[in-house]
Amino acid sequence: MMSIAGCVVPASLAGFGLARFSVPYKELFIILICGMMIPYQTLLTPLYIMFSKLGMQNTRVGLVIVHTAIQLPFSIFLMRHSFEAVPRELEEAAVIDGCNSLQLLYRIFLPSIVPGIVTVALFAFLTSWNEFIGALIFMNKETMFTLPIMLVASRTGYYGSTDWGILQAGIIISIIPCVPVYLLLQKYYVSGLMTGAVK
Repeated sequence: MMSIAGCVVPASLAGFGLARFSVPYKELFIILICGMMIPYQTLLTPLYIMFSKLGMQNTRVGLVIVHTAIQLPFSIFLMRHSFEAVPRELEEAAVIDGCNSLQLLYRIFLPSIVPGIVTVALFAFLTSWNEFIGALIFMNKETMFTLPIMLVASRTGYYGSTDWGILQAGIIISIIPCVPVYLLLQKYYVSGLMTGAVK
């Protein structure tokens, strides 16, 4: 939940600012796109060193920061294009009626871009839920393991053989939250990807 909020709120504000205001540093969006090209695995070593010095290993806050940081560039990219898909006429009519920037965001734009918000939230949830390598590196205590790590750690049975029963039960548990959430929000997800991917 913290990763979802950490993606949706900043991505909505940044997307709104980049799409609707003449900000002096619009090149930041290009830098953001370049950030999406950096493989996540290349950042793990410096993050591990930094988190060790800050005492943030084996903490949920540290893992949430990592998950949010890797998802934020793509989330901002989607939200910016979702905001750009809202017609300018709608914004101008609201300004004539006396809406300020904050009212524009909450009363006009956010209700209009619900598919984009759902897409970002669903993307953040599924990515955080299934993320493996970051949790494997930053979480060393068994009590802090995420579900994918627990599946790998508990799959070995007697004499080193794979315990298929535990593994299959763990896989079923891991998909229980994902399938209903996706099925309920599927129509928003597909339309959000379509409006967020192309202008």
